[in-house]
Amino acid sequence: MTTLLYTHPICVEHSNGRGHPESPDRLRVIDRILAGDAFNNLERKEAPLGSVEQVKLMHNPRHVDAILENVPGEGGFYQIDGDTGMCDATGKASMRAVGALCEAVDQVMVGEADNAFCAMRPPGHHAERTRSMGFCIFNSVAIAAEHARQQHGAERIAVIDFDVHHGNGTQDIFEQDKNLFYASTHQSPCYPGTGDKSETGIADNIVNAPLRPGAGSETFKEAMRDIVLPKLKNFHPDLIMISAGFDAHRADPLAQLQFETEDFAWATDALMEVAEHCCHGRVVSALEGGYDLTALGESVGVHVETLMGR
Repeated sequence: MTTLLYTHPICVEHSNGRGHPESPDRLRVIDRILAGDAFNNLERKEAPLGSVEQVKLMHNPRHVDAILENVPGEGGFYQIDGDTGMCDATGKASMRAVGALCEAVDQVMVGEADNAFCAMRPPGHHAERTRSMGFCIFNSVAIAAEHARQQHGAERIAVIDFDVHHGNGTQDIFEQDKNLFYASTHQSPCYPGTGDKSETGIADNIVNAPLRPGAGSETFKEAMRDIVLPKLKNFHPDLIMISAGFDAHRADPLAQLQFETEDFAWATDALMEVAEHCCHGRVVSALEGGYDLTALGESVGVHVETLMGR
């Protein structure tokens, strides 16, 4: 089994500001973990630059232009909202994140790889069609989903999101398109306040499984087995993408779910099983949240090991 790993040094240079939880150290710890002997067979790729045209596949063109025009010069900083900022490296890091996801889709769709993990930042799942927010600039996963349709003739794309926070951005972009499927397990109540079970999209293509604060492994697995996986199988996607946030871990400081590290291996394996049934095993995963560095490194490790077939 061939698993690709996409990274780029510019993503370590992106900063939301001093003391921000979405810090460069997140990628540094992931780099250390994935340098271990267990990952010798990973095929490592440098993320290419995405194009403005790719970003505009899923984001309002005026919004895209405004964001890129406000990327500051060297040493500068631009505050988008209370949680989200841009330094001089943010523009290039964001475009590399888009490029990583789109090239990963290319490689998986043509059979050059079985699956891929994109260890990039900034994350993307809070970025709506006309708004950057929640540490996120552009929604790389949503952009790559449309790229798969336009460049590879895929008809139905599914995104599964197990980040502790609901991916309001992906839902916003997908909800009016019956051939785009988004399913999320997330803590509720919690930021950003979306993701109720009643939010189902234009054709039941949005599936939300909110979890109460304090919920742990068994509640997560029950939500996946009883709600998410059956709907995903029924959708029968041509490609499965994962918004892989690891902040539902019990050690994470930003929320109160109680997942164990191995829960992320279990979820990855379950999604790979559906992919084998529906779409020749095609899976592309992207880093979203995860803010306790030890838990993040361990969780990414088991996620990637599972993608590699261990």
